[in-house]
Amino acid sequence: NTIRTLAIDAVQQAKSGHPGTPMAMAPVVYTIWQRFLRFDPQDPIWPNRDRFVLSIGHASMLLYAMLHLTGVRAVNADYERVGEPTVTLGDIKRFRQLDSRCPGHPEYHWTSGVETTTGPLGQGCGNSVGMAIAARWLAHHFNRPDFTLFDYDVFALCGDGDMMEGVASEVASVAGHLRLSNLCWIYDSNRVTIEGPTDITFTEDVAARFMGYGWNVMRLGDANDTERISRAIEIFRRTDDRPTLIIIDSHIGYGAPHKQDTAAAHGEPLGEDEVRLAKESYGWPADAQFLVPDGVYEHFRAGIGQRGRQLREEWTALFERYRSAHPELADQIARIQRRELPDGWDADLPTFPADDKGIASRESSGLVLNGLARRYPWLIGGAADLAPSTKTRLTFEGAGDLSPGNPGGRNLHFGVREHAMGAIVNGLALSKIRAFGSGFLIFSDYMKPPIRLAALMELPVIYVFTHDSIGVGEDGPTHQPVEQLIALRSIPGLITLRPADANEVVEAWRVIAQLRHQPACLILSRQALPTLDRTRYAPASGLARGAYVLADAEDGLPEVILIGSGSEVQLCIQAYEELTREGTRARVVSMPSWELFEQQDQAYWDSVLPPAVTARVAVEQASVIGWDRYVGRFGAKIGMHTFGSSAPLKDLLTKFGFTPDKVLAAAREQIAKAREQRA
Repeated sequence: NTIRTLAIDAVQQAKSGHPGTPMAMAPVVYTIWQRFLRFDPQDPIWPNRDRFVLSIGHASMLLYAMLHLTGVRAVNADYERVGEPTVTLGDIKRFRQLDSRCPGHPEYHWTSGVETTTGPLGQGCGNSVGMAIAARWLAHHFNRPDFTLFDYDVFALCGDGDMMEGVASEVASVAGHLRLSNLCWIYDSNRVTIEGPTDITFTEDVAARFMGYGWNVMRLGDANDTERISRAIEIFRRTDDRPTLIIIDSHIGYGAPHKQDTAAAHGEPLGEDEVRLAKESYGWPADAQFLVPDGVYEHFRAGIGQRGRQLREEWTALFERYRSAHPELADQIARIQRRELPDGWDADLPTFPADDKGIASRESSGLVLNGLARRYPWLIGGAADLAPSTKTRLTFEGAGDLSPGNPGGRNLHFGVREHAMGAIVNGLALSKIRAFGSGFLIFSDYMKPPIRLAALMELPVIYVFTHDSIGVGEDGPTHQPVEQLIALRSIPGLITLRPADANEVVEAWRVIAQLRHQPACLILSRQALPTLDRTRYAPASGLARGAYVLADAEDGLPEVILIGSGSEVQLCIQAYEELTREGTRARVVSMPSWELFEQQDQAYWDSVLPPAVTARVAVEQASVIGWDRYVGRFGAKIGMHTFGSSAPLKDLLTKFGFTPDKVLAAAREQIAKAREQRA
C-alpha cells in the first residue's frame, strides 16, 4: 500500500502520469523484490545481480517507489552523487519535473537501479532477452568448477501494449528458440488500453501463442495473491529448459473502486476525490500525502536489503578467490565491467595495398572485424539473416554459433527480425558485452527505435549496415537507401561512418572499438571500391577526425573543394585528377563522419574547409539534406532527390548523375560563380 499511495500522490502532484498499473501491480513487484530478487540496494551494479526490467515504462512510479523504499544507492558519478540515495522522497514529490531522478519514463544512466530506458512499448522486453543471452554467455565463458560467477535471472514486467507490439513477439520467438530458462516475463493482463477495453483490438490467446514459441506459461487470477505469485516464481526458478511467462489478470487502479476506467492507466491523475476513496479502500489515512509509515524502510532492509548484501558479499569473496585461480579470466571480467579493451586489441588489424580494382567495403570490413574479434573475446554479434551478405560472420577457430546447445557462441543468428536484433543488442550492451548487429542500410528503418534508445542510453552498440546506396542496382528502389543516412545522422550521440576504401574501413573499426559511450553505424558498400594509393594520397588515419584532406592543390589555396563519402570519394578523385591536369587548383576532402568532424575545433575545421574557398561540391549517393552546412547555401550537391530505380549499377550512376563528368561540370560551375563573386 505504501508503493501504491506513493504512486497515487506523485501522479496527482505532477498532474500527469499513470497511477493505475502501479496500484494494480504493487503486490507483484513487492513479492519479486522482497522475496526473490538477488539485488543489493547498496551496490546496484553488482555483476551477478538479477535484472528487473519495467517494460511498461509508463508505470515508472512503481519502479521509483521500489528504488526509494529499498534504499538503492547512486553509483554513477557523472549523473548522481555517489553513495547518496538514488531516489529520495523529494525526487518522488518532483515526479516528472525538471532534473528529478523520477522522469516520466525510467532512464538508464540517470537513475541508478534503472536497468534500461523504457517507454516505447516492447523495447524493454527486447532488452530483457539480450540480458538473458548475456547471462548465459558470461556463464559459459567464465564459470569454472567451484566458481559459479554468473547465474542471474532476468525479470520483465510487461503489459497488453507490449504484447501488441511486434518487437515483443519477435524477441519472444528468439527467447523460445534459445530456451532462455533464466528469463521470466510477468504479463499484467489488465485488458485496457488508451482507446478502451482490449476486446476492440486484441482478442488473441496470448498463452497459446507463447506456448507455441516454446515458453512455459502460467496464469494467475489475482494480482494480490502474493503466495501464488511466490509459487509461480519458484516454478520459474526450477524450470531449466525454456523461458517463463506468468500471466496475471489484474484490474487497473485496483483498490479505487470508483475509477475502473482507462484514465488511471493511461495518463491521468485520479483526482482529489478518487485519491481519497482509493486510500480509504486501502485503510490508509485519506489526507496523508507521500506517507511512508514507520517500519516500511526497516521491512525492506530486513528482506531484499539483507539478502542482497549477503549474496553480493559472497560473490565478491568468490571473485577474489577466482582472481587468484584464474587471473586472466578475472582480468577480462573486470575489463568488461569497465568497458575497456583487451591489451593488443588492434594487433591483427590488416592493411590493404593500393588496388585500382579494389574491394567492396563490406568485404574489407569482414576481414577487419575478424582481425579485431580474434583479439577482443567479448565482441559478439550477428545479422538479421544476412551475415553472408553483410560479411559479419566470425570465421576464426573457436568463434562458434550461439545456439540453444552452445550459449557461448560468438555468432548470433537473429533471423529476419531487425527490430528484435536492435533491442537484443541493446540488452547485451547493458550487460557490458560489446555487441554488434548487421543488416542492409535500407532496413535500419526497421530498427530505428532501438538505435535511438542506444544513443539515449549512451551504449557502445555497433551497427554494420551494408548495401549502402543505389549501388544495390537491380533490386530497385525498395532496397536502395536514400533518406536513411540523414535519418541516422540526425540521432543525437550516434556516430555514423561511411568509409571510402578498405583502409578507411580499418580506421573506422579502430575508432568504433574505442567508443565507450556512443553507438556507431558503419555504412558499407556492396560494390568494389578502389583501394587508394596512400603514398600519393593522405593516410587513412585522417578518418578519426571525421573529415580530412585526401588530395590537395600543389600550390596555394584550392580554387574548388570536392567533398565525398564512401564510394563517391573515387568520383571526387577522378575529377580532381582531371582538374589538376588542366591546371586548376583542387582539393578532395573525404568526409566519412559528420559527427566526428563536428567534434573538431574551429582551427581544424578551417584547415579542411577554408572559409575563403566558397567553390564547393558535395557528392554522395543519398539525400542531399544537410550538405549545405559543408558546401554553403550556393554550393553544389550531387545526390539523390528522388527514390532510385531498378537497373544495372552503371545505368543508375549515369541516370542519377554520379559520374566524373557530372562532378567536373559542377566544379567548373562553382569556380566560375566564385570568380564572379570576387569580381
